[in-house]
Amino acid sequence: MNVAVVGATGYIGDTLVKLLAGHPKANLKVVTSRSKSGQAVSKVIPALRGVLDDLNFDLSDPETLAARDDIDCFFLAVPHGTATEYARPLVDAGKKVFDVSADYRTSSAEKYEEFYGPHPDPDLLKEAQYVLPEITPEGWQSKSIFALPGCYPTSIIPPLYPLLQAGVIGKEHIVVNSVSGASGAGRKVHEDFIYCEVTENAKSYSIPKHRHLSEIEEQLGHAGRGDVVIQFNPHLVPMKRGIATTITVPAGNSSLDELYDCWRSAYSNRPFIYVLDSSERPQTSATIGTNRLDIAAVKDERTGNFVIMSAEDNLMKGAAGQGIQIMNLWQGWDEATGL
Repeated sequence: MNVAVVGATGYIGDTLVKLLAGHPKANLKVVTSRSKSGQAVSKVIPALRGVLDDLNFDLSDPETLAARDDIDCFFLAVPHGTATEYARPLVDAGKKVFDVSADYRTSSAEKYEEFYGPHPDPDLLKEAQYVLPEITPEGWQSKSIFALPGCYPTSIIPPLYPLLQAGVIGKEHIVVNSVSGASGAGRKVHEDFIYCEVTENAKSYSIPKHRHLSEIEEQLGHAGRGDVVIQFNPHLVPMKRGIATTITVPAGNSSLDELYDCWRSAYSNRPFIYVLDSSERPQTSATIGTNRLDIAAVKDERTGNFVIMSAEDNLMKGAAGQGIQIMNLWQGWDEATGL
């Protein structure tokens, strides 16, 4: 299957290119960049020397890409608001689109506007399908455009979703604290992300209403059969990649065994959700370079809370790796192919 990556010079695009270059069933046919057009991919991404020496960056032109009869699917690794420029002509041309941005992660234009501003293409938003592979019900493969989850939501939704669905936990008083490496902000020049600002420093940001709350609360609402409102506290810490999340939620009358039974029932056949023993602690260093989300939990008898923990690589399970996983499932391949 021939594949294209649009916007391949960001951290997620770079990771997608590397994964697709080694994928046994996907032929990386086109890689685009407005700033690197004409340059050799192996020169811009030196890790691919000897692998993609014959492939150059193409210009990122939506209409030209839509006219390519030899491309089956497109990954849009472009900033929020830019993806819509490509999505409409590609979908109209009958292409499958995997969008890494936030442009199609909510189900309504009203919800999108609350967090991002007016949506550029509300009609296409209605056609899009949010896909978190371990959560989204079967049947999504027939859609034309797939919205890939954000990195924070991927660390938060899978640990909570089956617990809410089974009634092991309630919808009230869910507090989420997450820390992320600097690559989560993308490859951009900004004072907040230069070395001297990030190193030896940790800070919270986008509190109390981070953009990812839009998809987190919407998806958890599907599990809880009603509105779910969480307190989400994201932090930037001095590391390149990785997300560690800690969630506290009242345990009510549920036991830790019930929580683990629920997780194991939900994820026993899913290769990328790894349920650790309660005595273990998920850590980012163990997940870097993998498409795995590690989860664990304890019950604090003193406070009556479950403390739920997760860790992932934000560029893999939190973005590019999950995109490949979704592509595999769409094609009917083993979801771990190339991962």
